[in-house]
Amino acid sequence: MNLITFENICKSYSEKKLIENLSFGINDGEKIGLIGVNGTGKSTLLKIVAGAEEIDSGKITKANRVRIEYLPQSPDYDENATVLEQVFKAESKELNLLGRYQDLLKKLEKEYSDKTNEELIKVQEQIDTMNLWDLENDAKAVLTKLGIDNFDQKVSELSGGQKKRISLASALITPCELLVLDEPTNHLDSDTIDWLEEYLNSRKGSLLMITHDRYFLDRVTNRILELDKGRLFSYEGNYTLFLEKKMERLQLESSMEDKRQNLIRNELKWVKRGARARTTKQKARLQRFDELVNREVIKEDEKIDISVASSRLGKKIIEIKNISKSFDGKKVIDDLEYTLARTDRIGIVGKNGLGKSTLINILNGKLQPDSGTIEIGETVKIGCFSQDDSHMDPSMKAIDYIKEESDYITTADGTKITASMMCERFLFNGTLQHTMIEKLSGGERRRLHLLRVLMGAPNVLLLDEPTNDLDIETLSRLEDYLDEFDGVVITVSHDRYFLDRICNKIFAYEGNGRIFIFTGNYSDYTIFREIQGIEFEDDKPEKVVEPKKEKEKPKSDKKTKFSYKEQKEYDSIDSDIEQLEKKIAALEESTAVYATDFTKLQEIMNEKAELEKELEYKYERWEYLNELAESFQ
Repeated sequence: MNLITFENICKSYSEKKLIENLSFGINDGEKIGLIGVNGTGKSTLLKIVAGAEEIDSGKITKANRVRIEYLPQSPDYDENATVLEQVFKAESKELNLLGRYQDLLKKLEKEYSDKTNEELIKVQEQIDTMNLWDLENDAKAVLTKLGIDNFDQKVSELSGGQKKRISLASALITPCELLVLDEPTNHLDSDTIDWLEEYLNSRKGSLLMITHDRYFLDRVTNRILELDKGRLFSYEGNYTLFLEKKMERLQLESSMEDKRQNLIRNELKWVKRGARARTTKQKARLQRFDELVNREVIKEDEKIDISVASSRLGKKIIEIKNISKSFDGKKVIDDLEYTLARTDRIGIVGKNGLGKSTLINILNGKLQPDSGTIEIGETVKIGCFSQDDSHMDPSMKAIDYIKEESDYITTADGTKITASMMCERFLFNGTLQHTMIEKLSGGERRRLHLLRVLMGAPNVLLLDEPTNDLDIETLSRLEDYLDEFDGVVITVSHDRYFLDRICNKIFAYEGNGRIFIFTGNYSDYTIFREIQGIEFEDDKPEKVVEPKKEKEKPKSDKKTKFSYKEQKEYDSIDSDIEQLEKKIAALEESTAVYATDFTKLQEIMNEKAELEKELEYKYERWEYLNELAESFQ
């Protein structure tokens, strides 16, 4: 069933054409991911689908009784409302109706508290019929899953991330046929993103969303829409299939362009020959030549080539000596000690509100620890890419903002590249370079901020939520840059793909200021945590993990020899353990081969996790059987 159709829709802002003659439809049951470079009009297209923006021209056809629920990138809030009241301030008739019925109930209960009233009973029956009380319970359940459990707290007391989660909860619980989400994973920790994946996969109805979380796209979507230079391409399948099909499309377009160039060369030869042979040329053939030359050609995406440039880094980098930090009596860092090595690529993970950004701010000098010291080497040059862009002067031109840091950058081979040339490589053409920052999209401002940080040629990079609002193209180029970066990287991120791609160590916030240091990437860490049955103090898992059972103790006074099965297991367990260790080692080697194929990589990691669980069990059995064998002597 087709829910909504768009035919030749157009939308412009001032002289800038964001959307021009786009046509597409959304069917029941489709889960669509909308991707494209920042500034191409993705959020504008979502607003049009949701009815929050009017089109300049074109036609929109919506099926009868199709309800659309929309989560904008920057929702509006009533600062005086409570959490639950804000959830129910959506445009949905059901939610508004619930609020009115609740107010009426309170009024009637106050007036008729000592006796039964027909009007009160009637209102209660209406609420029961519409399952509105269930809606309130659903809201509380979803809010709890999103990490918000104080439903009477004022919105004004919440952080920006908590406010966004309230709006997300409101969108998720509202009955609708089409759910439209703009960056739903921003401000969510990894565990919550896992829950949201499961929720959206089990949810009936259609979904249209913008997200730059590639694992999330791969696991939730069954169709990808790509907005590219004013054109819209549709691909059936998830993100992995999209990458394969896009490569095929680009190869086909490249082949067609080669044929066009050959035709132009042949026609040019004919025109030159015709000019010498006769004065009257065949008009049809001349017209064909003119069309070939002037046909608009859409070039393949420009690659954001981030040249590798950094300052020399000495032996001493940063030494963290027993630092602690608290806010309002709540400890966020407790006695952390660590010495950074040149090869460190550290990912800082944990639930929101535990103080991950605090460590970044201490390392950057914006905060001082309550106790302990930070010693920074003389050659260290820190570059910090933060969530906050309030330092950006909105009245400044993009190019002037970059030049304020440096007029040029020196690459690894000594080549000097001007600020303007670097802007071009970051997809800021001549017009955008001279555009005021206030007129740039949120994603374009984030990209500009990133460029300024890299223009400083740092040798220690502090990245606070770098994946928020950056498009996938920019993220992939940033990852390529970090692969070649000759320095230390410390990043706070909830993007599991980014953490797997970049990090070789994980700093996991356990709660109460404790930070667990793990060697490996994020997937390795989650597997380790699962195997060890680790539950952090601030976790609220849906299912309580059973504690590990104590090893069985042999009863030496009764048992004097192995049973048949035990003897057979005892004879083969050493070779079983050896085989498992070899399989795990082979899988670890294969991760390098599939480093860029995150779907295959995830399959390998899942298989590795299962083998490690089996190996853990075999180790326990080996210990038990050997203890038993010793008791027989």
